[in-house]
Amino acid sequence: MIEHEHIAVERDGHVTTVIIDRPEAKNACTGDMWVTLGEMFRHISYSGARVAVLTGRGEDFCAGADLSGGGLGDGTAAGSMDASHLAAMRLLGEAMTAIYHCQIPVIAKVDGVCIGAGFGLALAADMLWCSDRARFSAIFAKRGLSLDFGTSWLLRQRIGVHRAKELAFTAEMMDAARAKEVGFVNAVVPAAELDAAVADIAGKVAGGPPIAISMTKRQLDNSGSSSLLQSLEVEALAQNVNLSTNDMREAFVAYFERRPPNFTGT
Repeated sequence: MIEHEHIAVERDGHVTTVIIDRPEAKNACTGDMWVTLGEMFRHISYSGARVAVLTGRGEDFCAGADLSGGGLGDGTAAGSMDASHLAAMRLLGEAMTAIYHCQIPVIAKVDGVCIGAGFGLALAADMLWCSDRARFSAIFAKRGLSLDFGTSWLLRQRIGVHRAKELAFTAEMMDAARAKEVGFVNAVVPAAELDAAVADIAGKVAGGPPIAISMTKRQLDNSGSSSLLQSLEVEALAQNVNLSTNDMREAFVAYFERRPPNFTGT
């Protein structure tokens, strides 16, 4: 796997955790960090992991792009000093799509600040758990910018167009309670309990049937642009795959034997 001094990867059983490791800068990302995140999630998709957790080191998730230099268009994001801002932004987009399209469920574990591109990073995950001291903002308008890192699409998908426009136009800084009210956060827990809460949900997902869950993720991601008939056809094809897996047989054997199933992903 590609390595970076400010991106750490930890594996615990079936759960892989990706940590943005630059706490002195509130985990703001330089261009090469964005590229590394994309490469890592492309690798994780096929690594045998069943769940990925995305988080930041220390007391913050991610303060977005490092605007002091190295954030987007200084050349590092595209690997060349001649790279344009457009090329750099497209590479940033590739990092987002690698997270969003990861073959396994991704959980964002958010503590502290989660703003700008960091907010988009968290929204790219399938689920979001945060601490009671987390703060969120689509802060772009305050910087004279429009939305990026997929936020224009992700935020609308998560909460609907009217609320998305409110948050984007005002660049509101939201505390955890407000984020839960708006609807893009799955749960808010005390900061001291965040690690345990995410470990619990990650363990539950990792204990499920990997093939079926991966297909379920695709079904739900695609249903927003599919008709009912298309969704029914995809469901039929997916179940046809599931019916031939060892995991499906194990689920039924475990049910009749009154024990938890042991899924192998085969």
